Parts: sequence; structure tokens; C-alpha cells
Amino acid sequence: MADWMADPGNNSLGPDLMLPAFDAPLLGCAAGDDPLFDFLRQDIGPDFYWTPARAFAQAFPENAPSGADLSVVSWVLPQTEHTRKAHGQNKEMPSVEWSRARHYGEKVNEALRRFVVGLFAEQGVDACAPALLPKWTRAESPRYGFASTWSERHTAHVCGLGTFGLSDGLITPRGKAIRVGSVVVRAHLTPTPRPYTRHNEWCLFHAGGKCRACMKRCPAGAITENGHDKVKCKTYIRSVTAPHVEANQLGFRVNSCGLCQVRVPCESRNPTVKRGG
Repeated sequence: MADWMADPGNNSLGPDLMLPAFDAPLLGCAAGDDPLFDFLRQDIGPDFYWTPARAFAQAFPENAPSGADLSVVSWVLPQTEHTRKAHGQNKEMPSVEWSRARHYGEKVNEALRRFVVGLFAEQGVDACAPALLPKWTRAESPRYGFASTWSERHTAHVCGLGTFGLSDGLITPRGKAIRVGSVVVRAHLTPTPRPYTRHNEWCLFHAGGKCRACMKRCPAGAITENGHDKVKCKTYIRSVTAPHVEANQLGFRVNSCGLCQVRVPCESRNPTVKRGG
């Protein structure tokens, strides 16, 4: 995967640019029957949210295994310093670099999902990328509002790659200016130990009641001490930033914002770890 991402032909901010969309990926694994997956299903939406076994059954309905026969591979794609610096200069609208990373970078992530599925297929091992399955869809969680049948961020959390912040962003060892992907595979892979016990352990606000930097960075006022208001966030993106991207940047709408992910202590690192520690 690292070699694939190092190829400029695979990892680019756009068809007309040689700048990479992301830095080298971070990887994590979890057992398909990890109890956290079932907890997420019950917590987010038992009627629609997929466990690894549910997702795998969508791709291989004729031979669907139990979770005990599966593993999940998750990855974090860190935004480059170039993109983060450009984006950090903005206060109300996304930078064009960030908009490119949101659109073309997710195309990179989609291609990486297919590449990883193909890697396993070459070894005769069944695998699927839940986010690319035809039945993946957005849904409404009774507890949390906007949701989907498979969350890449929550999957990464189970795979030991990070915890959530006040803004709902996933704070990883490379910070929260990231994209995330995953694949479910019919194999037994060694799970990555989770270096945390709470779902929000790496957020400075939740760790000690301080920071609030993401609150100050949000132009929509969608982040408060009570958390992330998804409706305010979505409304600002759909009505303000997406039209801006179309009119002034890329020529088409992109749901780009992410201002809360830069110029914050968790932009590119886990802020609860002392530098050099």
C-alpha cells in the first residue's frame, strides 16, 4: 500500500497536478468479531448499520462467514503539509488545495480500496470495501442524526488508529486532517492493539476541559462544548462552501470545508502525547 501511494500516478491532488494528495498511510487491523463492532451497530442504528459480517454478506451472499472468520484492515491517509498550510490560511472558505483533496483525494482513496481488495484476490482471499458496495447508503441514526451503513472513522477507531474529538473528527497519531478507508477480508490478521480506553481520549478538551480550538475555527458555529451540530455543519457546507467551490475553484460542487481540522493542536498529531514522547 505504501508503494502504491508513493506512485504519483496513483496519489495526486488532481489530473493536472503532480502534488500528492496524501502522505504515506497508517494501517490498523481488527478482528471481525471485535465486540466494538456490534456495540457500534447497536449504538448507531441496529436496523441499518453494518458489522463486518453484515458488510461481507453484501458482497458474498452465497458464502457469508461469521465475524470470527473475518478481519478488518483500516487506513488513515494524512493530508500533506502543503495542503494543511494552505487551508490554515483560510477562515470562512476552504482552500482550493483542500477542495482538491476532498474530491480528487477521495478518488485516490476509492482506488486504494479497490487495490487492496485486488491484493487479497490475487492470493485467493475474498475481500470487500464496504464503502464501495452498491447497498452502502446514508441513513438516519435515532441517536446521532446523519449516519451511514458503514463508518470509516468508527472502523478506524476499532482498528486502533484514533479517538474522536469535540468536532467528531478522528484524532490519529498523524492528527485529524485525514481521509480514512477500510476493507473487510476473509482471513485472520493480527489485531492492532488499541492504545486507548475511551472513545475521546486523545482530544484535549475531553482530556482536561481545555483547548476549544476547533470551536473557534468553525465558521458555522457548529461546534460547541456539547459537541458537533451536524445540521448546522451540513447546512453551511451545502449552502456556502460547496457553491463557492463550484463558482470559484473547481467548476463543480464539492462538499468541502474541514476548517476545524487545521490550525488546531490535533491537526497533525495526537496532542495528548508530549512532543518527542
